[in-house]
Amino acid sequence: MSGNNFNASNADTDHLPQVSILAQYIKDLSFENPNAPAVYQWQTQPHIEVQFNIGTQPMAQDVYEVALKVDVSAKADEGVVFHVELVYNGLFAIKNVPADQIQPFLYIEAPRILFPFVRRILADSVRDGNFPPLMLEPIDFAALYMQQTEQQDMLSNTEPAGQA
Repeated sequence: MSGNNFNASNADTDHLPQVSILAQYIKDLSFENPNAPAVYQWQTQPHIEVQFNIGTQPMAQDVYEVALKVDVSAKADEGVVFHVELVYNGLFAIKNVPADQIQPFLYIEAPRILFPFVRRILADSVRDGNFPPLMLEPIDFAALYMQQTEQQDMLSNTEPAGQA
């Protein structure tokens, strides 16, 4: 047998960055079909608006909750076709990660992990309302995060006008 041993002891890995998903779950789900059954006779194509938010909060030492909040509204000339609200959460344990890397993880990687589940739940909910499944396009969470941080940097660098 070869003398190479690839088994790392706990002492060797205790200082390495570790991230794990402790749980993921629907925190809130609402599907409204206020104009059924008349809506199924409407001929106009609905306009669909999607709003997306990410929220985070610490739950315990090294444990964070990440919430993906999605609000989908479909409207036609005749009225509201359907409305879906979903809050899907993940509980993440983050250990030995540098402090400056925690926020990017919570706003980029954690949502990227949760998004496929959000997409499926929304598609199933809309389909179960007797509409074609709503298939959300993939979201570039890294680009969104960079855009948000740039906007925050610009706002913090803008000095208020003083009085003369």
